[in-house]
Amino acid sequence: TARGMGVRTVAVYSDADAKALHVRMADEAVHIGPSPARESYLVGDKIIAAAKATGAEAIHPGYGFLSENPDFADACANAGIVFIGPKPDQMRAFGLKHRARELALAAGVPLAPGSGLVATLAEAEVEARRIGYPVMLKSTAGGGGIGLQLIATEAELAPMYERVERLARNNFKDAGLFLEKYVARGRHIEVQLFGDGKGNVVALGERDCSAQRRNQKVIEETPAPGLSDATREALWNTAVALGKSVNYASAGTVEFLYDNDTDAFYFLEVNTRLQVEHGVTEEVTGIDLVEWMLRQAAGDLPPLDQAAIKPCGASIQVRLYAEDPGRDFRPSAGLLTHVAWPPVARIETWVESGSEVSPYYDPMIAKIITRGADRIEALANLRQALAATRIAGLETNLD
Repeated sequence: TARGMGVRTVAVYSDADAKALHVRMADEAVHIGPSPARESYLVGDKIIAAAKATGAEAIHPGYGFLSENPDFADACANAGIVFIGPKPDQMRAFGLKHRARELALAAGVPLAPGSGLVATLAEAEVEARRIGYPVMLKSTAGGGGIGLQLIATEAELAPMYERVERLARNNFKDAGLFLEKYVARGRHIEVQLFGDGKGNVVALGERDCSAQRRNQKVIEETPAPGLSDATREALWNTAVALGKSVNYASAGTVEFLYDNDTDAFYFLEVNTRLQVEHGVTEEVTGIDLVEWMLRQAAGDLPPLDQAAIKPCGASIQVRLYAEDPGRDFRPSAGLLTHVAWPPVARIETWVESGSEVSPYYDPMIAKIITRGADRIEALANLRQALAATRIAGLETNLD
């Protein structure tokens, strides 16, 4: 994207990524430390130092590591570097789930029955009885399924409360817990937003990301199948209202829990960053979301017009993971001896034949994206793409 816009790029890399594709593709590359993320990609000072040393004017944080870290966004601003993403106060507001619920409530967004923060087990028991079992116990900070537990009966609450509290304390700075009603036949549907930071916000369609394992997405598609036009419109309008309520800037995603049995939907959370699955939205809208992010950060974004957003066709993505499905999806590390991608798909990857998959980062090795005039065609193209994909040397979830 940057190259197409005539923007020069600098990549940062750790020891493990010295030979990675992004290092070779960038105009310049700066080594920022050892393989563990906490010694490299999570050290904001090292990334800002690399930007200063190379004269970079802006930093795009991708969709992991520091992408939703408001302190890093503040540090960029203090260093005179543009952070390509939402404003730090928006990241803070939506970053804590209980605060995000308050904002959603104020913007008229439907919420699943739930509690505020519960300080003790006794408080949790009272709230769970009021909401009605089964309930979800959640930590207000964090993602990736950490600090998320289904509680079917009152007897399960005490031991699970202690477990989730401990997990939250160990993984996140903010360890607050709250409860939410559990929806048995729920789907995970999210709306892609984009805002100019001046009060204009548009919805770029919705994605169904219900196919998950361990609370992490595996398959994502747009449009979400089986929705009525009225429900789809309500989802878009609701997400836009929430974005407008905070003058949202840049790309963001509002996640909803959709109840298949009642056609109701409830607010889950806001991701204040680019999503891994943004590619399917690009395929049906013809919009390059990363280009929009760069333009918005540079003050060069064309006027946003909801009427001009007309998604066309369907697109579906699968995440290819270096994991062994036969061993409870245990991550695989080692040498990829042979990699061959199909010509019929959009492939976003960092690996090729001879790449080393390290044990240090998320085991996703590629996103395979296809499109079609409708869902049937997009799926047929995906089957063809998967059949033509070759990965040898490691166990993956390709089958």
